[in-house]
Amino acid sequence: MELPYAEPYKIKMVEQLKRSTKEQRLKWIKKAHYNLFNLDSDKVFIDVLTDSGTGAMSDKQWAEMMIGDESYAGSKSFTKLKKTVKKITGFKYFLPTHQGRAAENVLFSAMVKEGDIVPGNSHFDTTKGHIEFRKATAVDCTIDEAFDTSIIHPFKGNIDLNKLEKVFKSNPKEKIPFVILTITCNSAGGQPVSVQNTKEVSALCKQYGVPLYFDAARFAENAYFIKKREAGYEDKSIKEIVKEVFSYGDGMTISAKKDGLVNMGGFIALNNKEVFKKATVFNIMYEGFITYGGMNGRDMGALAIGLDESTEFNYLESRVEQIAYLGKKLVEYGVPVQQPFGGHAIFLDANKFVPTIPREEYRAQALAIELYVVGGIRGVEIGTVLADRDPFTRKNRYPDLELVRLAIPRRTYTNNHMDYIAATLKNIYDSREGAKSGYRIIDEAPIMRHFTVKFEKI
Repeated sequence: MELPYAEPYKIKMVEQLKRSTKEQRLKWIKKAHYNLFNLDSDKVFIDVLTDSGTGAMSDKQWAEMMIGDESYAGSKSFTKLKKTVKKITGFKYFLPTHQGRAAENVLFSAMVKEGDIVPGNSHFDTTKGHIEFRKATAVDCTIDEAFDTSIIHPFKGNIDLNKLEKVFKSNPKEKIPFVILTITCNSAGGQPVSVQNTKEVSALCKQYGVPLYFDAARFAENAYFIKKREAGYEDKSIKEIVKEVFSYGDGMTISAKKDGLVNMGGFIALNNKEVFKKATVFNIMYEGFITYGGMNGRDMGALAIGLDESTEFNYLESRVEQIAYLGKKLVEYGVPVQQPFGGHAIFLDANKFVPTIPREEYRAQALAIELYVVGGIRGVEIGTVLADRDPFTRKNRYPDLELVRLAIPRRTYTNNHMDYIAATLKNIYDSREGAKSGYRIIDEAPIMRHFTVKFEKI
């Protein structure tokens, strides 16, 4: 008899989850102005709003928390993290920040100016926000296959080289500070980028004299997909794949709250000394001294261990295959999702799930709210609300995909929780015919509105 799969860890501590009734949840979500970000966590049964900083740390990481060096300058914890970043990524220079958007803020302050063009695969919300805040423009060059959730393509995060070259040919080099390659590509459904595509993008960037930077929040999950799907990499270790991928770029930002396996942290890693010197000034202004950058010593120590743990195959197999377990259940139930399944989340296709709700009434947000009301499950909209308004016309931007993301925290939930999510969605899908109207916005911020937006039900 073939032995069943078993997780490569055991549970040493548990946290109580609170159940609630549908009537309670209807009251709570109305009070929150139908914004899932406004809910208190004790009003959520299964929280898949984000995988950012929500995972469980290992015993070795917790041990580092006890021996963190909290010296303001030159702490041993910083040195440990700096050495680990160099070993894992290969980049020469390193600046810690308190999280990923802080790393973007520091690097973009040094490199992006008004009128610039920043191409890449699908930019995530904070990346696009930092670009547009500086009155620059983010250009999506993702391959077309990414926008059809039914197409099975192994690397839907890939950049379309023709789209990218068109940007290069249409704009002077001085207007393009860098290309951003997001691995895995969150906005496209947690989809990976191949080594081949990375090499081709790198070569095209060099041809036109444009630097290549990575948004590397989920770099380890990206490497897992490369090992499983790309010819010639099946016998490579995750660490070898990671090192090769980063060798094609000039630098990276990372929210370490994902594949760093910590609750708070991020960093910038670079090869260009001049960019490092410029970024250092902004790091001191916005984050703190360059040897802590908004992080505690104990958090830097935990991150050093986390980077090492997340780039091991056994951990990644457990992580990514739990996502696939949920995805397969939903496909079995007929629920439309982005395929292949992402590395950190399952993305529900709201265009196919509730096409009866008009797009201007935010159908993906309506689906996310229904999931909370029916099952106490908190996901997040990745659609028109997140796409925000055009900074010039102030009209809604309607993306090709209207998604609800179910981002699974690392080493946190069991497959029983996945079964519960799947059954809840099956019940909603089976009764979806009654969904005819959605929501209207009654208050929103001028940029990155989805965090604080307020709705009313139509």
